[in-house]
Amino acid sequence: MPFVDTSVLRVGYDDHQPESNRVIVLLHGWPDSPRTWRGVVPHLVAAGYRVIVPALRGFAPTTFVRAQTPRTGQLVALGRDLIELVEALGLKQPVVVGHDWGARAVANAVGLVPDLVSHMVMLSTGYGTNDPSQAIGMEQARRYWYHWFMATPRGQAMVAANRAAFAREMWQTWAPPGWYDEAEFAATSAAWDNDDWLPITFHSYQHRWGHAPGDPAYAEDDAALTPAPTVHVPTLVLHGDADGVSTLATSANRAHHFSGRYERRVLPGIGHFPQREAPDLVAQEVLRFLST
Repeated sequence: MPFVDTSVLRVGYDDHQPESNRVIVLLHGWPDSPRTWRGVVPHLVAAGYRVIVPALRGFAPTTFVRAQTPRTGQLVALGRDLIELVEALGLKQPVVVGHDWGARAVANAVGLVPDLVSHMVMLSTGYGTNDPSQAIGMEQARRYWYHWFMATPRGQAMVAANRAAFAREMWQTWAPPGWYDEAEFAATSAAWDNDDWLPITFHSYQHRWGHAPGDPAYAEDDAALTPAPTVHVPTLVLHGDADGVSTLATSANRAHHFSGRYERRVLPGIGHFPQREAPDLVAQEVLRFLST
């Protein structure tokens, strides 16, 4: 796996078909890893794309360049990481596709640098849902139990004692039963076995709801993204109707945020991990969107 340095990170990434000048960057979510795209990548490569799949901050093999850098998980930092990755690799307006945390990263990156990409695809996450003051319904509050749990000392202690067992609860309940096997879970969990994953995870969910301060280095970016800016690049949102964590309401009625082409597709019978549960369908939808 190659690595590239940004101002903050040494990013590990997979690079498929690097000779192609048409580029798609795929960003994974939490709790997951670049492995999440294994079923999607072959379709995109077959369609002629160079496909770059980085590990986000906190997920092995990506590390921090300096030990003293705050291990912030605030969502704007994920967007800035993507901007710097695109610049470090010399990419010219790639397509960006993100799931969960990755979807928030691509949305924030585009919000900060409107001409960074040619197209944006968000999976399982609605645009404009980063604001700590946002209203959420009782059903969504219940589904966010792990956010509130990790904001407590007891929750943090339990997660620290067995991070894989905690993450398994998400995999078990966020999608219909039987969608993954133990070998794949074990292989994916290796990305969480590092010193950065816990502090970044804890900080991300605390900062998201205003329970922890952000890194001052990102204060200007945070201000630029509040409220969520209008997006001008063509955008596709894919959301499974069996998503066990993000209700369909969280991605509905968002067209007013987009000045250009915008599509939202609801995927029947699919949970929170469409790229894992139905990789052929996800690849088909992405390629359809890019070709029309």
